[in-house]
Amino acid sequence: MLFKVKIFCLTFIFVSFVFSSYSNNNAIGSDSLDTVISVSEFWDSSHHWYDIFDEVRTINPLPNQKRYQHSEVKKIADNIVLFQKNNGGWPKNYDMLAILTNEQHEKVLNSKNDQNTTFDNGATHSHVEYLAKAYSLTKDRKYKNACLKGIDFILSAQYKNGGWPQFYPIRTSYHRYITFNDGAMIGIMKVLKNISEEKSHYSFVDRARRKKVAIAYEKGVKCILNCQIKENNELTVWCQQHDEKNFQPRKARTYELASKCSQESAEIVLFLMECNLQSEEIINSIQSAVRWFEKSRLFGLKYIKVNAQEEKFIYHNANYDRIIVEDIEAPPIWARFYELNTNKPLFANRDGVSVYSHKEVEKERRTGYMWYNYAPQKVLDMFVDWKKTYKKNIK
Repeated sequence: MLFKVKIFCLTFIFVSFVFSSYSNNNAIGSDSLDTVISVSEFWDSSHHWYDIFDEVRTINPLPNQKRYQHSEVKKIADNIVLFQKNNGGWPKNYDMLAILTNEQHEKVLNSKNDQNTTFDNGATHSHVEYLAKAYSLTKDRKYKNACLKGIDFILSAQYKNGGWPQFYPIRTSYHRYITFNDGAMIGIMKVLKNISEEKSHYSFVDRARRKKVAIAYEKGVKCILNCQIKENNELTVWCQQHDEKNFQPRKARTYELASKCSQESAEIVLFLMECNLQSEEIINSIQSAVRWFEKSRLFGLKYIKVNAQEEKFIYHNANYDRIIVEDIEAPPIWARFYELNTNKPLFANRDGVSVYSHKEVEKERRTGYMWYNYAPQKVLDMFVDWKKTYKKNIK
């Protein structure tokens, strides 16, 4: 019996030692917090910084760029404040978790007057949201001030018709269009919704700003409804970007043709389902989009990634390929783009010429762009419960 007790005690001491060592080895600095704020909204920009070489940037990543732990909230928030431009917005395609060298830090600091501020790839709205949560945890006023400055930037960038451009100050070309691509406008709308609903992490926002936010939010919802594409007198879904004056679908990059876009439309509908301004017009918009999702799903196809010989392209490298294969057991899938009026799945290469099968897409675009997605399925799943709530208005 005494022997068993000794064994138990030794085991307990050993486990305690291992746990203590693990805790110490993974300890975070004194400026770290027990609460972790999600950094998922930074993924797209971070991915572009490390993996895609499509633009001139203030700094580039080092081969072994070190990164902060998710729990190092103040370090991440300090990075966000550093990258904020003097006009209140943020550029895209940097990693907010990167541990910058002194040289990198200095270059970013010296670029404060740049006006490459945008809502693309999660920029600006994700930074504002993170800073609001960082301030609520730390009460560090620099996070509050930077957050308020970001909110003011968002409000100043809104068109009178309720939409937001991809870049602000406004640029020429497709950057001026009302942009749903990569969650730009819906990301903004979620921030405004959180403020207008007085979520706790935005409790510091003053009454005057909150009133402006509420007005901007309502105008944004109206803009979303105005952009919904109508064909044969029936509402369908949305394009990735719409004309800033007449709301018509517009093309962006050469391979992003004016079309009905399943992925961005799914995000829009999910937002409308949770919108606190439910009206007959919003309900009709949701129902119409759901009907289009049901009609446009593709069966018996699977979108897969396969190994391939590595190739270097102008903007990225790829040691894989993406192909579409037949699989009768595959769940429903949606093409990213559908042709206006015909509703055929639509593809394109960098020459801007329409093609109608994934096989006709060159490998550079097959590996550098996602041509299919499953996002609308989440809408169809949520619609089951949503329509129970609004069944009196469901036709």
